Amino acid sequence: MLGLLINEKEQQELQYIIKRELEELLLDLGDSRIDNIVKQSMRERYKAIFQLYTRVANKEEIQKYIPQKMKIE
Repeated sequence: MLGLLINEKEQQELQYIIKRELEELLLDLGDSRIDNIVKQSMRERYKAIFQLYTRVANKEEIQKYIPQKMKIE
C-alpha cells in the first residue's frame, strides 16, 4: 500500500484532471466509429480511473460518474 499526502488545492486539481479524463472516455465510448476491441480497453481504463476518482472526490461528485452497465460494461 502506498500513501499520498496532498493539500486541498492539489486534491481539487486531481479531481479536475480525473473528471476530464472520465468525460473524455465516456464521449469516446459513445462514438460508433471506434472499434469494439478498442472500446473494451477504454472500459477497463475507465474502471481504473474511476477507482482513483473515488479516492479524491466526495460522494455527490462520484455519483455522476458511476459506471452504467449500458455505457461501460
